Amino acid sequence: MDELLARVARLIADEPPRTDDRAGVGGALRRLCSAAGRSLSASGVGVSVMGEGGMRGVAAVSEPPYEAIEELQFTLGEGPCLDAFATRQPVLVPELAGAAMHRWPGYAPAVHGCGMRAVFAFPLQVGAARLGVLDVFRAEEGALSARQFRQALTFADVAVTTLLDEQERAAPGAAAEGLDEVMGQRAEVYQAQGMVSVQMGISLVDALARLRAHSYAENRPLGEVARDVVARRLAFDSDQSEEKR
Repeated sequence: MDELLARVARLIADEPPRTDDRAGVGGALRRLCSAAGRSLSASGVGVSVMGEGGMRGVAAVSEPPYEAIEELQFTLGEGPCLDAFATRQPVLVPELAGAAMHRWPGYAPAVHGCGMRAVFAFPLQVGAARLGVLDVFRAEEGALSARQFRQALTFADVAVTTLLDEQERAAPGAAAEGLDEVMGQRAEVYQAQGMVSVQMGISLVDALARLRAHSYAENRPLGEVARDVVARRLAFDSDQSEEKR
């Protein structure tokens, strides 16, 4: 184990557990996010798990308010996290202004409105396998230093190891402990997407866009909106522009 990896491992090990930690891998990743936040002079850090088939969700954040910020990329369908996952390369945004506003016209203004001024996304991957993304948020503009960049990559490597180790302990075909709820929420999104498609007579792509628009307009997580659709507490009417409850 090299010196930097050993140092990062110690920082995570020294991070105390909290009563609101998720069980299993969720709690381990929360401690990783908290340690990374301090080490990288970040306002917040999040880890999202993502799959090749489109399954995705927020696994852990350093502090509760950042769950909604981390979720924005899935609600809006764009952002550095999704680009980092797609390109398999870090996406570094030291200024959430100018070019970033044009590149992510929905995400950048929304995150800027939450007080964030810089975002750095690091893919979680090993070989050809992609597992998710580590996101670093800052309330002030500015690039990561070379040292912080190396640290961020190391935290991402440890997140990969954590996910793989916990998944290895899970039963065949099951999600690692602490991720079953996250994956369940994403399954509800796909189910709701199909229901809205039928209700409105539109494509699945357009149905997801309607779900995202409603989620953003109501300032609610996409998973919550999907849960209401699946439970039939919320329906989308093809004859009207507004949704019916």
